[in-house]
Amino acid sequence: MPASKDHVLENLSSIRVSIADAADEAQRDPREILLVAAAKTVGAEPIRWVAEAGVHAIGENYVGELREVRAELTDVPIRWHYIGVLQSGTAHHVADLADVVETVAGERAARRLARRAARSGRIIDALIEVDFTGERSGVPPADAAATARLVTSLDGLRLRGLMTLPPLGRTAEDARPWFARLRELRDRLRDDHPDVVELSMGMSSDFRVAVEEGATMVRVGTALFGPRAP
Repeated sequence: MPASKDHVLENLSSIRVSIADAADEAQRDPREILLVAAAKTVGAEPIRWVAEAGVHAIGENYVGELREVRAELTDVPIRWHYIGVLQSGTAHHVADLADVVETVAGERAARRLARRAARSGRIIDALIEVDFTGERSGVPPADAAATARLVTSLDGLRLRGLMTLPPLGRTAEDARPWFARLRELRDRLRDDHPDVVELSMGMSSDFRVAVEEGATMVRVGTALFGPRAP
């Protein structure tokens, strides 16, 4: 059963408190951390609830869902984040719909995304997805610098940072080393790319740890909207 509006807004309040507490632990300003509401399988109405409560960054994993909910929410100020796997076959559609793409990795998809954006007169903020395990989508850390050079060479894209999904662990603490590695990689890349400032890391189960390790974006879905529909 979908969560009620009251339940979603209570969740939102709790998440904001948790972000603020984690930021305080790390001696950070909580205003540095952007909450991205991960809305996979969530309909337009719950997205409207959180947007009207001040969450203006909405993440979508699938092109079809992004197209559908965006069309229903044209009256709400939303910045759409694409957080699903960026594929060359649908990258041109993503370019039409997303304001931020957090999952740039493969060259062909990146070029197609950039080409469509440039032709439309758009500039999309791009994050490079980094895979530390060899088991998920994303570029290996050793290839991050080359991918950064590629992205910065493409009209239509503006490189802003890095994103990762840590390996599945038993506790939130299991993710901490991977978040630290992403921060360290970001810091090295900034020598050549000073605009690479964003770190998108942390989800419902581990976003507090991510904030402590320097996340500037956390992608929270289940903890906000409740369990996803099958």
